Amino acid sequence: MTEYRLGEIEMKFAELIWSREPIASGELAALCQEELNWKRTTTYTVLKRLCDKGIFKNEKGVVTSQVSRQMFQAKQSEEFVKGAFGGSLPNFVAAFVSQKKLSREEIEELKRIIEEN
Repeated sequence: MTEYRLGEIEMKFAELIWSREPIASGELAALCQEELNWKRTTTYTVLKRLCDKGIFKNEKGVVTSQVSRQMFQAKQSEEFVKGAFGGSLPNFVAAFVSQKKLSREEIEELKRIIEEN
């Protein structure tokens, strides 16, 4: 079962992969050295951890996702709503809009999304 919780640095790493996949693992290690100031061993350790979680895979030195960025974000959001609001999307939306006034465009976009689903 895929775990949809990542720390801040794991999310930065995941974003690097999602934005460039498929990516050679050596290229990923060089990118992480440049972007995150990581050693090669750190890159491979974090990559293995995220592969073990089922989010990415590293086959023959090529890293690709098993879970898309969109699917990851959807599942992460679902887990948040479940944990924080007992799974009630209406309660989540009510709490969200109590702190932020929605624009007419945002309201129309939400209506469109609801009608499509």
